[in-house]
Amino acid sequence: MTVYLHGLSTALPPYCLNQDEVQRRASIIFGETYPQFDRLSKTFSSAGINQRYSVVPIEWFSDPHGWTDRNAAFIAGAKLLFIDAATRALDDAGWAASNVDCVVSVCSTGIATPSLEAQAFGEMGFRDDIMRVPLFGLGCAGGVSGLSVAQSIAAGRKGAKILLVVVETCTLSFRSDRLQKADIIATVLFGDGAAAACISSTPQAGEQAITLSDGFQKIWPDTLDIMGWDVDETGLGVVFDRSIPSFVTQEFAGATAAALDAANLNHKQIDRYVCHPGGAKVVTAIEGALHLQQGSLDAERRVLHEAGNMSAPTVMFVMKSVIEGGGHGQMMACALGPGFTAAFLPFYVSEAA
Repeated sequence: MTVYLHGLSTALPPYCLNQDEVQRRASIIFGETYPQFDRLSKTFSSAGINQRYSVVPIEWFSDPHGWTDRNAAFIAGAKLLFIDAATRALDDAGWAASNVDCVVSVCSTGIATPSLEAQAFGEMGFRDDIMRVPLFGLGCAGGVSGLSVAQSIAAGRKGAKILLVVVETCTLSFRSDRLQKADIIATVLFGDGAAAACISSTPQAGEQAITLSDGFQKIWPDTLDIMGWDVDETGLGVVFDRSIPSFVTQEFAGATAAALDAANLNHKQIDRYVCHPGGAKVVTAIEGALHLQQGSLDAERRVLHEAGNMSAPTVMFVMKSVIEGGGHGQMMACALGPGFTAAFLPFYVSEAA
């Protein structure tokens, strides 16, 4: 059954954090306690990031925080991002919230039980018989994996309207107590954001046809320590191994070939790979692994420059940028996340009328 993407949106929280300002604040926080900070601080200027956004103001990061206030900030900020992104996607598709039969929510940066779609239920106006599918723990792969899950549900429920909402508040996991290199790199890279998509098996008249095919995942054994969270009394602590760019160089082409085979496609048929920009080095590594012209992943670098790495929703920011920029033809969305996992989703964008 053909599955269509009808609406696609992105949303950012209210506090814009300029990279230079973040570096100055981090220098104050880490400078006297972390001897390697001066050397690592050079990555602020080489990361390809000009700014990112946060659900809390920059002053928040100078104070100590534990689980209670971190998660309270998550629930408040993520709920607002959920409502913003979901409302924009519904408007883009011409749907009302009461039309939605199933909502898929993706988030790995906080704990909410009831989950985010229930937190936002009253404000959104969903029906009381809506099917809820919350997904946790997918990390940076969550945008592509979430699209794959939503696509599968739409393919299996003829005519059902599926709303996917992907929200991450990475900044709230900022840690100044552990003094690990991964925490500095996270401070350099991560921001907050959300994205949403409206998906169904029914075409809508007058819209540019965008179709989604079956997703594909590849997980590598014995790679649990490459990316994820440590959990302790203070909160979530990022696991972000320095081997990621070299791992991409060695392994990503093979995983992509498997995804293409599963979709009955080949590399020459792909007009555009739409990739999660984990960082400047990762984007360059992806171009090398897939034998793409260096600099061709321009939308990825632009999103990274303007909003940082927002984890799961970032690839949907890239997807929206590529489509709005006139990109069309056969595409392949791809992202890497904890597991260690590669997630892929083939999609086709018709030429705009």
